[in-house]
Amino acid sequence: MAPDTAFEDATPGTEIRHRIGQLQSLLLSNRIDGAIIVQNSDLFYFSGTIQQSQLYIPADGDPLLMVRKSLERARSESAIQNIISFSSPRQVPELLKSMGHAIPKTLGLELDVIPAQTYLNFQSLFDQTRMIDISHLIRQIRAVKSAYEIQILREAALKSDQVAEYVKSIIKEGMTEIELAGMVEAHARKLGHQGIVRMRLWGSELFYGHLMSGASGAIPSYLASPTGGAGVSTAVAQGAGFGRIQPHEPILVDYVFAYKGYLSDHTRIYSIGKLPDDLIQAHGAMLSIQAAIIREARPGISAGWIYEMAIELATEAGYSENFMGTGDQRIRFVGHGVGLELDEYPFLAAGQKMLLQEGMVIALEPKLIFPQRGVVGIENTQLVTPNGLQQLTVFDENIIVV
Repeated sequence: MAPDTAFEDATPGTEIRHRIGQLQSLLLSNRIDGAIIVQNSDLFYFSGTIQQSQLYIPADGDPLLMVRKSLERARSESAIQNIISFSSPRQVPELLKSMGHAIPKTLGLELDVIPAQTYLNFQSLFDQTRMIDISHLIRQIRAVKSAYEIQILREAALKSDQVAEYVKSIIKEGMTEIELAGMVEAHARKLGHQGIVRMRLWGSELFYGHLMSGASGAIPSYLASPTGGAGVSTAVAQGAGFGRIQPHEPILVDYVFAYKGYLSDHTRIYSIGKLPDDLIQAHGAMLSIQAAIIREARPGISAGWIYEMAIELATEAGYSENFMGTGDQRIRFVGHGVGLELDEYPFLAAGQKMLLQEGMVIALEPKLIFPQRGVVGIENTQLVTPNGLQQLTVFDENIIVV
């Protein structure tokens, strides 16, 4: 599904109607009578609001948004025409019937994200209905961005670059990582950062991103990321900590700019004074891998093939033991889709068969992890165009010496 150029001047309302139409087509082709959407990112995508709601989308007919809190705000934010209140999930089947919808024989749910208790409640409420996982269908639709979404992503990317420019003006020897992080995050808020970085994978959390210096950048953690960091406590176990920034060590600033719901992912490496030559060379190798992927990636290329190419290039350059992590801590991807969430389709990962499509937006992030020394590498948000990747974040990619 390529982005529809007819949506270049779209309003949120026309966007919502288009997205619902796409989902209804998939429901029909998969013989699913309807879907109930409850997760915040999907609610926002298909209704324009994240008020506490359940959105029923029939395979044929008008959608119905049932709101617990706040009804007034949902009506002011959403483009859905039929918006009603409800006080208990037990009311949902009767509300559907009262609005002219038959009880679905097959019902699509976001089974990758809804809690087990919510699923069991739906089973109890619709005891004659077969529940079907439609998370893959939803993620396929969301993977290809419209011109409307791409414009917001471009604005987010511009703000990522502005944050990177600001970073180089405030780094000081001896300041702690968390002190620097606080200053950077405050500046991002001034630029309109929404403060919430959404991820879909259960248990995944992120606050702005990762900012680490020297050896702390190579500390692994639980997150599906090549970098971890000490963090401020074991309750967080990632990101900036209390280590002090020292000269001649790589300072990793891997931050997400979240703007109007959409995310730009962006990494730059800074240092106080020149880095050792071997780290400069390693960083250059990652820039070369990024350039090679940009040359080769285009619609029709499989996501897994891009990862295999990156692995081959890293090996040829002599960095196979450090590429995207070390040992059993290695992450087996070189990029991932971005949009409303940080972990969207496609995944440029081992074994992935999904083909790139025009309108996909990916964060491409070849990085090298050196235990006890730190991280070098790059990350940029890229748009898939008919002619290949178009880089949306363009701030200086070389090691920035301050």
